[in-house]
Amino acid sequence: MRKRLPIGIQTFAKIREEGCYYVDKTPQILQLIDEGSHYFLSRPRRFGKSLLIDTIAELFEGNQALFEGLYAEPRWDWSQQFAVIRISFGKGVLHSRAELDEKIRELLAAESRRHGLGYGSASISGEFSELIRSLHEHSGQRVVVLVDEYDKPILDNITEPDIAREMRDGLRNLYSVIKDEDAHIRFALLTGVSKFSKVSLFSGLNNLRDITVSTEYSALCGYTDQDVDRVFAPELPGLDRDEIRRWYNGYNWTGTSVYNPFDLLLLFQEREFRPYWFETGTPTFLVDLLTQRGTFTPELGQWLTMDSLLSTFDVDEMSSEALLFQSGYLTIGSQFKMGARTEYTLKYPNLEVESSLNSALLQRLTGRSSEPARQAGQLYRLLQANDFAGLQAMLTAFFASVPNDWYRRNEIAHYEGYYASVFYSHFAALGLDIRLEDVTNKGRIDMTVLFNGQVYLLEFKVVEDAPQGRALQQIRDRGYADKYRARGEPIHLIGVEFSRKQRSVVGFEVETLG
Repeated sequence: MRKRLPIGIQTFAKIREEGCYYVDKTPQILQLIDEGSHYFLSRPRRFGKSLLIDTIAELFEGNQALFEGLYAEPRWDWSQQFAVIRISFGKGVLHSRAELDEKIRELLAAESRRHGLGYGSASISGEFSELIRSLHEHSGQRVVVLVDEYDKPILDNITEPDIAREMRDGLRNLYSVIKDEDAHIRFALLTGVSKFSKVSLFSGLNNLRDITVSTEYSALCGYTDQDVDRVFAPELPGLDRDEIRRWYNGYNWTGTSVYNPFDLLLLFQEREFRPYWFETGTPTFLVDLLTQRGTFTPELGQWLTMDSLLSTFDVDEMSSEALLFQSGYLTIGSQFKMGARTEYTLKYPNLEVESSLNSALLQRLTGRSSEPARQAGQLYRLLQANDFAGLQAMLTAFFASVPNDWYRRNEIAHYEGYYASVFYSHFAALGLDIRLEDVTNKGRIDMTVLFNGQVYLLEFKVVEDAPQGRALQQIRDRGYADKYRARGEPIHLIGVEFSRKQRSVVGFEVETLG
């Protein structure tokens, strides 16, 4: 039986009372409460963090009727009710420390009124402390503190470092109270998109357990494959199940991989595969930063990083790895323990992100907004026809069409790997099966593309001016094709040479093996 899709609904009561689909997260919630008391969780936008916060609040407030039929109903002590303080920075955009302080006072005053308490301490930290202590005294139970979008005032001003620092300092003043009032707090959870370094924002709050990268809580937000098959079974007929997985699954925090709920709900409504999540927040700041730093875009699908770098995020120090991981454009593919340290391999979570991000990067790499999108269809048709002469002409014309003045004004066109990045992003934007630095027993192929029952092996070289034929020769000499001969498919060896002087493709050699 089909139910209402909870699109845009972030309140647990509304979902349950209106008979919407609901993926039961209460097993993990009860585990959280049983195992500890103070937590921090970072997840990308539109992943259900607000719904998680609201569900926990309803549980502690003892609204048993909402949990009928759920895992928690027979396992929770409904005779106890707890006072819950809810703080959310989700609404509106704050532009100064003064606006932030005013907003915090409004939120604390609203919580005081909701609980029937008076209000009026001299400082923000004093007001928060007074609220916690008073609720404990009046209820006889320690208090629950839930903070949603804890980092939004900072992220809204991330392109203005001075303002972002002011926001960080103001929030640190608020959050430090949670540790100071530990004796009066039963449970605390802070959620947001980013994980700021402990030194910058949580220097006074070192009792939080960070469950962002936690095997057992990897699926705390989002839908698993099992959830899709079980809960949303009525929505699946007419949709290719493998395509659903390829388009939207793959987000992972060292445990069970999940889908972004926003994507799936809109897919079930619209019945069409589209980049729903990506379209709601094109990462202009991130794209600009990656190109300014000369990021080699083919590396994004297999980026090696250490555990410390994933949490190295602050206004004054924003690592590319942390930005991409925390914002959801890369996720954990694998991990390798090295004593006390962990090495992670980051990857694109799915087709939606890989295709959409590379399309955005391509526009920035070339300084052109419409041309890459127009050429995507042309590239696809040329590959279908194995029209290599047409492919060479298209790419040569593309580079030639970029105005010289753009090269002069943009340093991104001068970093090593620029041409290969543009070439790769053309293919990645189509969502093709691409394997980068493809390992063989005789070396690494720059790029392998599996498409339409055929194999394309590409090697890139940058030359000063004239072509030298070294790219194709390397593929031959090292026997790269041997890895794919057993597939019984046509194999195309493609050597591409880019000229620094001419700023274009000057060599494009193709050899096809039967």
